[in-house]
Amino acid sequence: MFKYILKRLLSLIPILIGISFISFALIYFTGGDAVAVRYEAIGGVLSPELINQKREELGLNRPFIIQYISWLLGVIQGDMGISYVSGKPVFGYIFSKLPNTLLLSISSLLTTLIISLPLGILSAVKKNSVFDNIIKALSFVGNSLPNFFVALVLSYIFALQLKLLPVISQGTSIKSLILPTLTLALAMSAKYIRQIRALIVSELSKPYVTGARARGIKENTIIFFNVLRLTSLTLITLMSLSFGSLLGGSSIVESIFMWDGIGKLAIESINLRDYPVILAYVLWMAFIYVFINLMSDISYYFLDPRLRIGGGKYAN
Repeated sequence: MFKYILKRLLSLIPILIGISFISFALIYFTGGDAVAVRYEAIGGVLSPELINQKREELGLNRPFIIQYISWLLGVIQGDMGISYVSGKPVFGYIFSKLPNTLLLSISSLLTTLIISLPLGILSAVKKNSVFDNIIKALSFVGNSLPNFFVALVLSYIFALQLKLLPVISQGTSIKSLILPTLTLALAMSAKYIRQIRALIVSELSKPYVTGARARGIKENTIIFFNVLRLTSLTLITLMSLSFGSLLGGSSIVESIFMWDGIGKLAIESINLRDYPVILAYVLWMAFIYVFINLMSDISYYFLDPRLRIGGGKYAN
């Protein structure tokens, strides 16, 4: 198990270096003049001579590969550069937005589970019933609606008509959290319900369930202590992918509700061509996805006894 974790951690290094190189190259060759962008962002105007002087000071006249290595060494030491817009160190600037994104991510994922788990189980248990058909239809519609449309509908109903919630987030209060959380949770719930239903329908058709029913074991016991436990690995994978995506910042939703998180920062940085922040955001997204996948793999070891007893991929 330890060797597996170490191997996976070491595999992070070439992946992150590869992603950082591609991102740096794309911005270097297509981003335009970084000095001009920086001073445009703060409303300054420089002559060509001063632009060249600033480029020399910042090391932008050096060859591409030298610039990349210099930037990468800085990242390893925790220095991701300075934001062109805010003038703040990028590392601290990115992580100052993390608590808000983390709060929204956790609340959205918990709300998704509260909605989708009971509905998915009931839909599977009552397969082909009227209830099942209604749930399948609603989940199909929910899966088809983009987040920005759901956000606008919820804002219209709860903010403009009922005047219960603010359209624009005011800090991190509970009221400000509700609309972005519901927007994300409804979209994810539609996907989760279909996945949970399919998993449980598949498990309920297996011989061990028939045997348990023949022995007189209650249906609720079979579902909650056998079926759900065996489907938990797939659910963890789904949750890991969702959580990784949420931690990267739900850019559209955060921007619509002005939720001050990483996703909103990414959109603003792209619009303002704040290249150091964009690079840091891409690196953050890559790290989160790989790290969350590693954590979900490790959890399999503890949830599935077959991996511990059978000497699966974690044994070495």
